Amino acid sequence: MSSPGSRRNSCRGAAAGSRASSDSVPPGRRRASSSCPYFSPGAQAEDFSVSLSQPMFAITLRFLLAVDLWLSKKLGVCACEESPWGGIRPLVRLVEFSGHVAPWLVGAVYTLLRGESVAEQELMLNLTLALILDLLLVRAVKTLVRRRTPVQNRSDILSAFFVERYSFPSGHASRATMCARFFLAQVADTASMRVLEVSWAVLVSLSRLLLARHYVTDVGFGLAMGYCQYSVVERLWVTWDSLQDLLFIRLRESLDRAYEGLWMIEWKH
Repeated sequence: MSSPGSRRNSCRGAAAGSRASSDSVPPGRRRASSSCPYFSPGAQAEDFSVSLSQPMFAITLRFLLAVDLWLSKKLGVCACEESPWGGIRPLVRLVEFSGHVAPWLVGAVYTLLRGESVAEQELMLNLTLALILDLLLVRAVKTLVRRRTPVQNRSDILSAFFVERYSFPSGHASRATMCARFFLAQVADTASMRVLEVSWAVLVSLSRLLLARHYVTDVGFGLAMGYCQYSVVERLWVTWDSLQDLLFIRLRESLDRAYEGLWMIEWKH
């Protein structure tokens, strides 16, 4: 039977050994495991267990979601600075920003107001309407589906101010695809320009996966959504003459109502 003194010494030795083992781990590795939850064990743990009593549709859906989660985690190699490709994270974030709605909307409105020709103003007018349409549709689908963003986006301090709460679908992917189709149909006149626009749309969509902003299905649905959005814009294309006629009709109706109001006041007096 061991004495109380020997038990205290053994406990002290175990505590010292645990501290020594923790000190032997490189600081960078400890920081990586704590500051990058996207790659930590159990960070993306979700319940995908299935039962044979469930319908085949539910089993298939759970399987596809599990594959989506696994593939998205494999592609998120720039999720944080300690990620495998963390060194190119600033460059990937720059590509990501090129697909943000703010610079596109500001640039389209500015060009619309400062356009030198009617054709240029008409082009920017429809681009502005297309961007607004994309913004509204993406917001509506996100509010309806309410799929939460990956874990990394909930812990990134900078992303807390720029990344939305819901991830499905990817607004960057839909916007990039729509803008690429828009310029391919309306502006691009050389093969090099077409390749550049398609490559930009692919890189913007890929950046959302590399930074772990979205799941693969989010980006895939966003690509399909943006492709279809341009078809709607092309079908509902607003010409500059029709816009002027519409504004003239609205102005004339307002003036007629104002004149009728003044005439009724004079008639009462």
